[in-house]
Amino acid sequence: MKSLFDETQLAGMKMKNRFIRSATYDGLSDERGHMTEELFRIYAHLAEGGVGTIITGLAFVTDEEQTYPGQMGISDDSFIEEYKRLTAATHRHQANIILQLACLGSQTYLRDPAKKIWGPSAVEDLSSKITPQEMTREDILFVQTAFADAALRAKQAGFDGVQIHAAHGYLLSKFLTPYYNRRRDGYGGSIEHRAGMILDTYRAIREKVGPEYPVLIKINSEDYMEQGMTFAECRYLCRELAELGIDAIEISGGSSSSRPNEGPLRKVTPEQEPYFKAYAGEIAQEIKVPVILVGGNRDFDMLTGILHQTPIEYLSLCRPLICESDLIDRWQGGDRKPAKCVSCSRCFLRYGADRCVLNRRKKSGV
Repeated sequence: MKSLFDETQLAGMKMKNRFIRSATYDGLSDERGHMTEELFRIYAHLAEGGVGTIITGLAFVTDEEQTYPGQMGISDDSFIEEYKRLTAATHRHQANIILQLACLGSQTYLRDPAKKIWGPSAVEDLSSKITPQEMTREDILFVQTAFADAALRAKQAGFDGVQIHAAHGYLLSKFLTPYYNRRRDGYGGSIEHRAGMILDTYRAIREKVGPEYPVLIKINSEDYMEQGMTFAECRYLCRELAELGIDAIEISGGSSSSRPNEGPLRKVTPEQEPYFKAYAGEIAQEIKVPVILVGGNRDFDMLTGILHQTPIEYLSLCRPLICESDLIDRWQGGDRKPAKCVSCSRCFLRYGADRCVLNRRKKSGV
């Protein structure tokens, strides 16, 4: 019988359990995107806490598009040596670490006139109110090449793989969304064309890193907005990626443009099932590539049931591990109470090792 603590193999990676720390914007890099000692400490605590695989916060692949303060970077070779320290420290705890690669596009709140803000079309972002510059074919090729070069740097730095961030309303995700993608060339129109940006980016990465290096992707199940990408279109993209050789797909959903409480960060009640379970389960039935379920994973017994009742192979968590970096060790030690996280999302308003409001109250005696 399957267990959440099974040792498995994913594209050659030894997974000491089925738990993955889902990518989380840490906001703690320096102004150029380089590691800080506080950021090193956070990843050390995660690795020590028992999670089998860590996916980093989103790392910008080009300086042209660095628009989040404190965002990690991988835009040139100067990052490689410091990331070797990060990967080595993680491996000492028998944990894997995967670098998430991203371009943000117009879903940003940093209006730096020196930075380019790209989009598939010049359509104002419903959340940030920023209107991006419509990408030319040259811009598109530049970004695809930047993703590929960044993936090679990650490989050289000792990361166990990379994850393409094509979810949550960032640049690659915007290409999938009809509301934001109004192009009339080969990257706009039908899902077959809108998916081209992601498929071509994956092809560029694969050509650069070779056939054996693990390449994962995070995509939306749907956008939860008018004129958004549908689940049928998500299924199409997953089938295409599986045919091309993607190594794992993490199913998420929504963005800051989504309807209230239908974005990627939602309030979770104790009795509520993980909110992308049905989507992830259906995709896992259709493709042979491992599927990772994120969103609302809080209850050990419920997650065990998902593992037994669906073809979903891996479970990823974000906010619970901000609250309890040692949650997986706690569960493995026999304390199977649900995660302490209450899904308030206030951890995304403050950054640092004690960003969880519950931990700050504990320290202050409140």
